[in-house]
Amino acid sequence: MLVKASPHIRDNSSTQKIMLDVIIALCPAIIASGIIFGLRALLLIAVTVIACVAFEYLYCRLMKKPIPVGDLSAVVTGILLAFNLPSTFPFWMAVIGAFVSIVIVKQLFGGLGHNFANPAIVGRIVLAVSFAGRMTNYAFPTFEGGVDALASATPLVATRNADLPLLQLFLGVHGGVLGETCAAALLLGGIWLVARKVISPVIPVTYLATVAVISLIAGQEPLVQLLSGGLMLGAIFMATDYVTSPYTLTGKLVFGLGLGIITCAIRFWAASAEGVSYAILLMNVFVPYINDLTRQKPLGGAKKK
Repeated sequence: MLVKASPHIRDNSSTQKIMLDVIIALCPAIIASGIIFGLRALLLIAVTVIACVAFEYLYCRLMKKPIPVGDLSAVVTGILLAFNLPSTFPFWMAVIGAFVSIVIVKQLFGGLGHNFANPAIVGRIVLAVSFAGRMTNYAFPTFEGGVDALASATPLVATRNADLPLLQLFLGVHGGVLGETCAAALLLGGIWLVARKVISPVIPVTYLATVAVISLIAGQEPLVQLLSGGLMLGAIFMATDYVTSPYTLTGKLVFGLGLGIITCAIRFWAASAEGVSYAILLMNVFVPYINDLTRQKPLGGAKKK
């Protein structure tokens, strides 16, 4: 017999089941990255996943804490971290990113549910600052079926000088990091998560709509902005993280709106062509305040004086 305060909501979901759904949703993008960038892309994903799981296990074992690797959250972090890296990225540098994501951002703050920001986002930013040259050494699929590891610009940079076919952007036949190329695969994963009620569509839709509207106002091509860079990956898989996103409907709308404004500000008026990672990190910091300001008043509760 359970004695708890109402409302009494019973559900058979668990962290492991939710993370398993996220992994399934990421599978189309994993397959797409392997097809586009070759075997090394899959090896990079394997390295980051193994490193994240190993660091979580070793840290918890060393600190004599319960070992949570069975909840699969470290696996998801490893996949998302790899999706923020180019296929040419050295494996040992990727392991450093895994250490930052799991040990520094996640475990030192108390583990899953206590981290202030998305671990993979912080890992990606640390790697971008520490190894900028390697992080921009993008591979590019060739028409002969191979991969050119000396490719130059990503679509976001290229579109400042020339237009790229939208179909090419949608299918991911261009240079970039593993998770920012095939928008079609990311959208399939997003549909799966919404259908399984793992995520709410409010944050992704608000985020993407805000970017589209601001792009139109700024004289940019909205579809190019939506299909380029890490926007789809960030909107669907990273901005919707349970721990680092608001839990109220109004909060989710504010969160998505803020993400879109910051992303466009960085893309259009800053030196960097990409702004998704920094937008998510900045909005993660404001989530406690957003939750507090948008918290619903209990039915029949007294108003604050």
